[in-house]
Amino acid sequence: MGLVFGIPGCGYTLSSVLPPHIKSIAVPTFANNTVEHGLADDVTQSLIEGFLADKKLRLERERDADSILRGTILAYRNRVYAYDPNEVATQYEILLIVQVTYRDVVKNRDLWKENELIVRTTYHVIPVGSEPAQTEADGRADVIQKLTDLIVSRTIQGW
Repeated sequence: MGLVFGIPGCGYTLSSVLPPHIKSIAVPTFANNTVEHGLADDVTQSLIEGFLADKKLRLERERDADSILRGTILAYRNRVYAYDPNEVATQYEILLIVQVTYRDVVKNRDLWKENELIVRTTYHVIPVGSEPAQTEADGRADVIQKLTDLIVSRTIQGW
């Protein structure tokens, strides 16, 4: 005799993979092994804003937090990605590589760790269609946002 279960809808839900005892997070300023001035502050601030927007974890000081997200910026590269027929650069790629550890300080164990988390973005330095030209600052903001989205998602949902 077989059992048949009906499954309403055909989607999926995102649920937290956080252990139930973790209610707060500290995000100390990332270390910066690059020559990019202010990059660690920009990454750290973006992560803080990402966790505040997500609202699943309270932000706390290190000594008061259940968990800590630590990171080091290993590399930042801005390089030509595309040229026009006259060999003039039209598009650049920014590559950001970080080392990140998310630690449960209550149980004294790492919940996840990436030795080389790589995020990249491209930006056009000439107008494309109705899109205006972009600057390195635009590309930098975009790659930092992509990193933030990835880290917050991995911390809260596990991927």
